[in-house]
Order: sequence, then structure tokens, then C-alpha cells
Amino acid sequence: MSAPATPPRPEPDLAKLRIDRDAPSPALRRALGRNLVLALIVVGLVVAMVLFFRGERPVSIQVFTVNPSPSGSAGAAGAASVTANGYVVARTRAAVSARLSGRLAELRVSEGSVVREGEVIARLESADYQAQVTKAEAALATSQAEVAEAEARRDQLMREARRVAEIRSAGPDLMSEQEVEAAQSAASQAEARARAATSRVAAAEAELRYAQATLEHTLIRAPFNGTVLRKEAEVGEVVAPSVGGGLTRGAVVTMADLQSLEVEVDVNEAYIARVGKAQPAVITLDAYPDTTFRGRVRQVVPTADRQRATVQVKVTILDRDPRILPEMGARVDFLEAASPAVAPAGPAAVRLRVPAAAVQEREGRSVVWLVRQGRLQSHPVEAGPVSGGFREIRSGLLGGELLMVGGVESPREGMRVVAQ
Repeated sequence: MSAPATPPRPEPDLAKLRIDRDAPSPALRRALGRNLVLALIVVGLVVAMVLFFRGERPVSIQVFTVNPSPSGSAGAAGAASVTANGYVVARTRAAVSARLSGRLAELRVSEGSVVREGEVIARLESADYQAQVTKAEAALATSQAEVAEAEARRDQLMREARRVAEIRSAGPDLMSEQEVEAAQSAASQAEARARAATSRVAAAEAELRYAQATLEHTLIRAPFNGTVLRKEAEVGEVVAPSVGGGLTRGAVVTMADLQSLEVEVDVNEAYIARVGKAQPAVITLDAYPDTTFRGRVRQVVPTADRQRATVQVKVTILDRDPRILPEMGARVDFLEAASPAVAPAGPAAVRLRVPAAAVQEREGRSVVWLVRQGRLQSHPVEAGPVSGGFREIRSGLLGGELLMVGGVESPREGMRVVAQ
């Protein structure tokens, strides 16, 4: 028996064979994947390190040390209990204006000029007023001449009346009664005309005084001893007692008595009970922050400002200094060594006061940011209202703490900081 025949194999189609030269080899694909993973890991580490170091970089901030002192940090006995801001003003100050409308012909002062009371500081054009004085003087002279004439006529008629009366008494047949009465009537009329002439003299004198006073009003005089602060008008400008618009000026100069300088401050009404008359104070000018001046409360104005909830207090400057000028900004620290009227009963309680910027309001609570070991830590406190840029800490601090007052808009717990 013979074996079955094997079918013939199909011939391979060599035309269909292709070599894909673009496809990477499996080893190359594995190497590319491994390198991509390593690159992603490196990039992630770099980003993490950048974020880590950026978040931990210390931020420069401004700080304040809570420490009782007369400068306004806190208030034990003899230290500052209330701080308020205000301005230097002069008790005696005036905008000197003319009492007449007219053109300014002469200005004898400038800024800084020291003048005495009654000294002429300016003059208006006065030719028309001088003419009125001359006219009034002529009218007075005329009236006086009329008086002399009237009095001479009166005296003559009175003598005539007496003579007629004597003749009538000596011989009734020599002078009639009618002639006597006519002579007496003429004398009475002359007396009345003389009195009228005298009255006209008085009126002429009054007119002359009015004209002279008007002429005097063209001279603008200093109302008190003081220093000229500003010139409000120049020669050639029209001035008037009040501003009339256009080119009319209301005042010629502004002057003040620099010996009457004081500081006016607005004290928060929550602290006004700690301020009393004659209470000592320390004054610091914004222009000279390293220099202090002694002061004393002159007056607590007996009314409050409803809109700002403050009471104005006027403080006399005891240390006179030529550097102190009107309208300078000032801070006043009222010392607790005050009069008995404002001295607290019992032992004095320590009041800590910090800059208002150190206290923030968060979720209805007052908090401060403590700086401890170079990091921020929030701490709740009970704070009073703002007065003079400070707030009283009624509870929550003991003194000696270091508080952040600026440098970071959005502080957070644990933030690294560097104190300035």
C-alpha cells in the first residue's frame, strides 16, 4: 500500500513583504518611557522645592512692642492715658479786611512781618474821601460864621428891646406898648436864629467827624500785636469788607498772635472722662517727631461732634519755640498725672495701648498678630475705639508682646516673618 501524496505548498508572495523602518524598536520604546517618567519626577521635585522655599521665605513686617511708656504705648500712673491728633492754631487770629470798598493803594507788610496794634499795614485810594473832609471843614466854617452873625444880631436886638422897655417905663407917653412888644419879639426871633445857627454848627461838626472817620477807614490797621501769616491782596486790587465776587478781595492780610498758639485735638468721646482742665500733656509735632513739648489742657469744649463721636480739647503749649507754626499737625498724649477731678478711684489700672493698625477685625472679633520665634500667631483681644491712631487693649495682652502693625495684607498662622 502506497503513502498518500503530500499536497504542494503554496509559493510565498514575496511582493507583499514590507519592512517598517519608522516604528521604534521595543527597547527604544522602553528607554523613552523610562526617561519620560524620570523627567516628570524631576520637574515635580523642582516645582515642589520652588513652592516650598517660596512659602517659607520670611516676609519683612513692621512691628510694635507693647510696653508702658509716656509716648503712648500704655498707661500706668504718670504715663499717657489718651492720645489724640489735631493741629496747632492761634487763639488770636484774624483776617484783616478793609471797612470800605476801594482799590488798594499801598501794602506795607509781607509774610512774616511783625506788627503792633494800631500800626497801618495798608492804605486804600482816598482822594474822594479827602475831598469830603475838605468840604465838611468848609461847611463847618460857614456855619460858625453864621453863628457869629446871628449872635451879633441877637445881642443888638436884645439891647434895643431893653432900651425900649426902659423908655416905656420912664414915660408911657414916650413909647407905645406896641413898640415895646415889637422890640421884644424881634429880640426873641434873633435868639431863635442864633440857636438854629449853633445847631447847624453842631451838625457841620458831626459831618466833619464822619468824613474824617471815613477817611480814617481807608487806613487798614493791625487789630492786635502779631505776625502776618499771608497776604490776601496786592496793590491795585479792589478790596471790600466782604467778598463780592469778580476781582473783589475780602481780606488784605491774615495775621495771628504767635504767643497764643495752642493745639486743638478731637478726643474720642469714649475716653473724654480721662481728660480734664489743667491736665498735663505731651505734644509731638509731625514736623519734629523726635522733639516733645509740654502742654496743659486749657478747655474741654462742652459739646460733642455727633458725626465723629469726638469732643474737642484745647491744649496750651507751655514750651514756646519759634519752630512751632500755625496749622502744623500735632499729636497730644494726655498724662494720667491729672487733676483730682479726673484721677481714677482706687489703684491705677494699667492700660495697654497699641497702634490701631495692630488690631484687626475677623469674624466679629478683634485680633492681633503676635510675632513669636519668627512666625505669626493670631491672638484675640478686647480693644476699645480708636483715639489718635491708638486703641486701648482692655484684655488679652500683658505687656512686652511683639505685634505686627504692617507689611502683610493677608497674614496667616505660622507665616515666617522678619521684624523691622
